[in-house]
Amino acid sequence: MKNHSIKKTLSLVLVFVLIAAAALTGCSGAPAETTAPPAELQPFTILGEGSKSFELTIVDKEGTEHLYLIHTDEEMVGFALIAHELIEGEEGPYGMYIKSVLGQKLDYETDKMYWSFYVNGEYAMTGVDQTPILDGEQYMLKAEAAE
Repeated sequence: MKNHSIKKTLSLVLVFVLIAAAALTGCSGAPAETTAPPAELQPFTILGEGSKSFELTIVDKEGTEHLYLIHTDEEMVGFALIAHELIEGEEGPYGMYIKSVLGQKLDYETDKMYWSFYVNGEYAMTGVDQTPILDGEQYMLKAEAAE
């Protein structure tokens, strides 16, 4: 009977040691991998002052999203972006041709990439300098490759 009790005690100790070993092996001390929060939880960079405001998302050529809340007294989106030094471009046959966003230059002639402009998730029908700032509208500039 005594032998049975010792075996039972040893079995319980062994189970406890195995559980402790398993728990310690899972904790390597290295920080857990983290991912960026979803875009809707990322903070906006707030720029400027003015009677109008709008949200701008910039997606660079690496796919990183940059979120802005822009305040301005400008009438057109493009002029607000120029005033805050977010974009650079030149006058083209269809309005402003954006060459650089956040200092990231794209050249269609050399890298077959360009800055596209979206309003409420739809490809814009007007250039950035010809699009009026409207309440509730969301604007996006996105680096895209030509197809």
